[in-house]
Amino acid sequence: MEKILGQPIIIINKPGASQTIATASLVTAKPDGYTIGYISHLGLFFGPIKEKVPYNPLLDLKYIIQFGTTYIGVTVKGNSPFKVFGDVIEFARQNPKKLSYGSAGTGTLGHLVMEQIAKKEKVQFTHIPFKGGAETQAALLGGHILVGTGVFTHSLLEAGEIRLLFLITDEHSSEYPNIPILKDLGYDIPAMTPMVIAAPKNTPENIIKKLEESFHKAIKDPFFIKGMKDLRYSIIDRTGKELYEYIYNSYYAYDKLLKEMGFAK
Repeated sequence: MEKILGQPIIIINKPGASQTIATASLVTAKPDGYTIGYISHLGLFFGPIKEKVPYNPLLDLKYIIQFGTTYIGVTVKGNSPFKVFGDVIEFARQNPKKLSYGSAGTGTLGHLVMEQIAKKEKVQFTHIPFKGGAETQAALLGGHILVGTGVFTHSLLEAGEIRLLFLITDEHSSEYPNIPILKDLGYDIPAMTPMVIAAPKNTPENIIKKLEESFHKAIKDPFFIKGMKDLRYSIIDRTGKELYEYIYNSYYAYDKLLKEMGFAK
């Protein structure tokens, strides 16, 4: 982007509160195109639906581009007898509450999806929440849980230390084309995890258009493509009306799910 725009780009990390701190600061920034921000499903959907935040993602932002999607996996140890997710369900049927799974915390996407699956399949899992994906993976490798949900280390997967049963996402992965996603397993559960760039709502359309065109060029750069491939992220180029409709529909799908499970504000 720096090469394309001829402008330096400074990255300012504002962690905390499921991305809502960073997103709130973006919403109140001067709408001149010089402050834009990265947001994922946490700041777009989970934060605003679960908590009181000083912005509405459907009204207070202009969306420039979705350039990719993050992946949350459902994994087991490499030597687990569970070869496919159907094996997990069968074990749970035969052993009520003995199927332990870890997540990155209560109310996270991994937790919600596993509980929805348990409800649909009429089985009982035992949920063990951790403080994040790294802790969950460590517990899985240590044999403290049978199944893990959340981010996973690709080198461990490639070394056979863990096995990826399916991806919690709504779009197939170009990096893991043979790994099923929820709909492949017959589960109609929201699982949108977009990687989005947005600007304050009053940013002029001509500036939004220029930024959008610049991002279109940037995501075709070989260096960017290699970086995404190294991180095992799929590149998705979604802009304009299509992107807003995707975010709008995703927001209300998550709103319904979180309300049903008692996590919505």
